[in-house]
Amino acid sequence: DEQAVWMDIGERVGHTLVLGTTRVGKTRLAEILITQDIRRGDVVIVFDPKGDAGLLKRIYAEAKRAGRAKDFYMFHLGFPQVSARYNAIGNFSRITEVATRIANQLPSEGNSAAFKEFAWRFVNIIARALVALDRRPDYQQVRRYINDIEPLFMEYTRAHLEQHGAEDWKAQVAELAGKISERNLPAALRGRNKEAIALMRHLQTQDLYDPVLDGLVSAFKYDKTYFDKIVSSVGPLMEKLTTGNIAELISPDYLDENDTRPIFEWMEVIRRKGIVYVGLDALTDTTVASAVGNSMFADLVSVAGHIYKHGVSGESTDTPPTISLHADEFNELIGDEFIPLLNKAGGAGFQVTAYTQTWSDVEARLGNRAKAGQVAGNFNTLIMLRVKELATAEMLTEQLPRVEVFTLMSVSGVDDSSEPGSSVDFKSRNEDRISVSEVPLLTPAELITLPKGQAFALLEGGQLWKIRMPLPVTDTDMPATLTEMANEMERTYITNDHWYRVQEPWWSAVADVAEPEINTEPSDG
Repeated sequence: DEQAVWMDIGERVGHTLVLGTTRVGKTRLAEILITQDIRRGDVVIVFDPKGDAGLLKRIYAEAKRAGRAKDFYMFHLGFPQVSARYNAIGNFSRITEVATRIANQLPSEGNSAAFKEFAWRFVNIIARALVALDRRPDYQQVRRYINDIEPLFMEYTRAHLEQHGAEDWKAQVAELAGKISERNLPAALRGRNKEAIALMRHLQTQDLYDPVLDGLVSAFKYDKTYFDKIVSSVGPLMEKLTTGNIAELISPDYLDENDTRPIFEWMEVIRRKGIVYVGLDALTDTTVASAVGNSMFADLVSVAGHIYKHGVSGESTDTPPTISLHADEFNELIGDEFIPLLNKAGGAGFQVTAYTQTWSDVEARLGNRAKAGQVAGNFNTLIMLRVKELATAEMLTEQLPRVEVFTLMSVSGVDDSSEPGSSVDFKSRNEDRISVSEVPLLTPAELITLPKGQAFALLEGGQLWKIRMPLPVTDTDMPATLTEMANEMERTYITNDHWYRVQEPWWSAVADVAEPEINTEPSDG
């Protein structure tokens, strides 16, 4: 006897893990859950490493039906021409987050740990200088100044001396530059811009201390090959993130008014209860997809911390909105940035639903079984479709109690008599024996043979259900192609970093309507 299975919405903040092998209904289950979250009015963020066109069209169609099409934004590495743009390091609570988000993606095993720390410091010097110059950091600028920090040093030093230097500092620097002889320079400064060397020497004669300037000077005056070595690990990462059309998406030019693609920020998405689809196109380039995904998660963790402290509108007493985050192909996305999102962001309103094929995928990605266990411990709800790995099936079956089973055994037998004088030739007996034994409530074999679209679920801390999902049909009002959908979206796009503002004030729409004629003659009414 089937019945509808309900889950308490309050339990969603404990996070949900969905496991199932390929083509058994994981993404279709995601469609059902995402549809409900959109209709409920939640902030909805969907990470899709594959870039599943069916899932994208479903989310857009449901946003339209719920009257939230203007709140929908698509970020897709595979379709940069119609994608919204996003600066992964442009928003932060602390300036050190910029360096942390970049350095966290570098290898940290063995000797690489020391290089990672040096890279963090170098990126932090660049980020602090950019912010002090009222420039928003992005990957393009970080890459440029990692390769050559001299222009940034000169720009910042000039700005600093304009505010704090003597009135004739330019004349003093020009005089120092004229006295520089290439032969007398230390090896580290040969071939450098003479004005840059003069600026450094002028600073050394002044009693001016500035922590940002101190870092820039230390990076400038040492041999360039020295810094090239210690930050060599950052170069390849920056190359991945700033090559081709991808660079325009994740290092947007805020001042380019000809680029009509909107720029979104997580805090503004949350404020206006937006719906964001993130397609990372991992089938084309796994490395870039992973780097961009991890940057976004790091940004979300920072936003969660801000909401914890200050609320969404700046008042810490505000009730945070519900932020439903769905991560398909979870194993492609998970990194060190994802763990704090699971175990600390619940109080900021984040509820995560993660989908993956086997738990070994997550272990292989993290490279550490203890870390994988740390992640698994943060999912209070488990939904398991058909799986093909024994260890994954045991994640569910090992959590279930053993149950007592009564076994009825029928016994029959015959004995013949060997006594010649006896009147009894044989004896027969029939009996039923009832025994009690302990068996597992579920076995891995039952999970491995589940039909498509069916699952076992542990809800609300351990209630076991066997569920059958309704599979969504392709409705007639869904856009036929991504191009058609993109064209519809483009009409509601708002350009540059003010995309979240209302396109047209309500009174301008009213003004376009002809005023009705007013009868000024007196009447009996």
